[in-house]
Amino acid sequence: MVGHSGAKHWWERDTTPGFILVTATIVSFLLLNSAYGEYIHHLLESQINGLSVGIGEGAHPLNLHVIINDALMVIFFLYVGLELKRETVEGPFKNPREAALPMAGALGGMIAPALIFVAFNAHEPAYLRGWAIPAATDIAFAIGVLSLLGPRVPGGLRLFLLALAIIDDLGAILVIAFFYSTHLVGWALGGAAVAFGVMLLMNRAGVKSLQPYWLLGLALWGFMLISGVHATIAGVLTAMTVPMRDKNGGSPLITAEHALKNWVQFAIMPIFALVNAGVALHGAGVVTLVHSITLGVALGLVFGKPLGIMLASYLACAVLKQRAPGTTLQMLGVTMLAGIGFTMSLFVGNLAFGSGDLATPVRFGVLGGSFVSAVLGLAVLSIACSKSSAIVSSELSAEEELAEQHGVLEDIDAPRPPKA
Repeated sequence: MVGHSGAKHWWERDTTPGFILVTATIVSFLLLNSAYGEYIHHLLESQINGLSVGIGEGAHPLNLHVIINDALMVIFFLYVGLELKRETVEGPFKNPREAALPMAGALGGMIAPALIFVAFNAHEPAYLRGWAIPAATDIAFAIGVLSLLGPRVPGGLRLFLLALAIIDDLGAILVIAFFYSTHLVGWALGGAAVAFGVMLLMNRAGVKSLQPYWLLGLALWGFMLISGVHATIAGVLTAMTVPMRDKNGGSPLITAEHALKNWVQFAIMPIFALVNAGVALHGAGVVTLVHSITLGVALGLVFGKPLGIMLASYLACAVLKQRAPGTTLQMLGVTMLAGIGFTMSLFVGNLAFGSGDLATPVRFGVLGGSFVSAVLGLAVLSIACSKSSAIVSSELSAEEELAEQHGVLEDIDAPRPPKA
C-alpha cells in the first residue's frame, strides 16, 4: 500500500526491517549490561515447569531461549528456504552451474576462518576445539544488515548472500553433528527422514494444498528437536518440499512466502535479536581483548570470511566459466557481511568451551568480529552499489496480491490472476 503521493509507508520500505533489527540488537546489549541484566538472563534461562527438550543425557531444560531459537526461528528458516527454492526453480539459480557458485563460496568461507583460528591457537591444543566458531554466518543478521541498503543492492547479489548463508549454516550444523554432538538419537533422526521423505512424495504426487506440508513439517521439527540436530534445519527442509506451481499456474510457494514476510521481518527477527545479540561484558579487560581465542575468532570472521569466499567463488567462476553476481567491490562488501557470525558462532563457542573462563574471549571475538564485519560490509556496499530501484516482475506482484487475500493457508482452487 502507498500513500496519495505514491511514497511507501515506513513499514513498507526495504530499509525498515534492517533498522528494526539493529535497534533490537542495541537494546539487547544495553539491557544485558544494565542493572536488569541478571534478571533478564534468569527470565530467559529459567526452566518452564520442569520441562525438558530431548531424551536421556542429551536433554536440556525448556526455557524461553530455547523456544525462540529452536521453535520461532524455524519459521525464519522456512521463509528463507522458500525464497531460495523460488530462485532455484524459476530464478537465476535454476542452472546447477550457478548454484555451484554459492556452494563453493560457502566452503571457502568455512575453511579460511578455521585456518586463521588454528594459526592463532596452535600453541594451546585445548583451544583448538573452537576451530569452527568463526566458520558460520548468521543468516538473520547478515540479511537484516544488507536490507539497510534497500533496493540499491542487486537482487543477484542478495540472493548470493542468502544462498551462501544458508549453505554455510547447513555446513555449520553438519560440523556440530560430527564434531560436537555426543547425544544424537537415532530413532528421532530416522523419524525426521521419514517425515521429509513423505513430504517429497506428496510433492511428486501433486499435492498442492499447504496444510499437509505444515503438519508434516511440524512433525519433522519435533523429530529434529529430539534428535540432537539443530531443529531450525526442519524449516529449510520443509521449504524444499513446498510446490512451486499448481494446476492453474499459480504458486503455493510464493503465496506462503509473501504471507510469512511481515511476520519474519517485524516480529521473529527482532525478537531473535533481543534474546541473542546481547553479550554480558562484566569483568572483561584488555587481557581478554588480546586473548588468542578472541583474536582467532574476530580475525577469522573479519578477514577469513571474505578471503575464503572471494577466492573460492572466483575460482568456481573460472572453472565454470561464468560471471560473479556482482562487481569485485560488491562481492567484497557482501562477503564481509558474511563475517557476521553472532548466534551460530556463539552456539558453537558454547559447545566448544561451555560457560567457563574461555566463554568471555569467545563472546568478545564473536561480537567484535561481527560488528566490524557489518560496518565494513555496509561501507563497501554503499560505495559499490548504485542507487537503482529494485524491479519486481508483474507475475510476482500478482502472486503477492493473491497472497494478501488468502494468506499462508490459501484456497488452491481460487481463481488466479492471468499471466501477462
